[in-house]
Amino acid sequence: MTVITDPYAPQIGLPELKLKADIVTVSHGEPGHSAVDAVKGYQYALTRPGEYEIGGVFITGIALHSIDEAQTNVRPNVAYRIQYDNNLTVLHLGDLAHLPDQSTAEKLGEIHVLLIPVGGGNGLKPALAAEVIAMIEPNYIIPMHYALPGLAVELEPLDKFLKAMGVSHVHETEMLRVTASDLPEQPQVVVLTPQIKMQETGR
Repeated sequence: MTVITDPYAPQIGLPELKLKADIVTVSHGEPGHSAVDAVKGYQYALTRPGEYEIGGVFITGIALHSIDEAQTNVRPNVAYRIQYDNNLTVLHLGDLAHLPDQSTAEKLGEIHVLLIPVGGGNGLKPALAAEVIAMIEPNYIIPMHYALPGLAVELEPLDKFLKAMGVSHVHETEMLRVTASDLPEQPQVVVLTPQIKMQETGR
């Protein structure tokens, strides 16, 4: 089963998506996260907290809403923990903007691949993203939600997050293949090549 998380609409300034999947997850209803119709062939669209079992994939939607200091304004955000039948787990944090409490982090269980917002805006700022990573302790860290050419949303550049993590050299690739038998002992930051960069280089 193929899972796509938070597909975006072209109005945010990035190239139109050309994706196919069986399952689509949506963390919240903003255009940068909820363009379900941009994904072809999907059978299931998950948009709320809950537990789902689809074709051997176990998905848990976890409410990680942002709440202002006055406790009056709630901005919905659902994180998705995706567990495959080979026991690999992926956690997509959506637009998480705060540091979860310790009990919430412990309930997430073991996470092998973490997709985390790192560029501020409505998501985590670079330094806070580094704190969340230290709390979750994943094997692989995939930063998302940071400044890109043409993006209509003002975000911090990726370099600020890498500096907060103390990373000087980063592994950049078009695709990350992960197996349960070959996980790094130390957390590894992997930057997936943005689609816009691939188009600029003629790929």
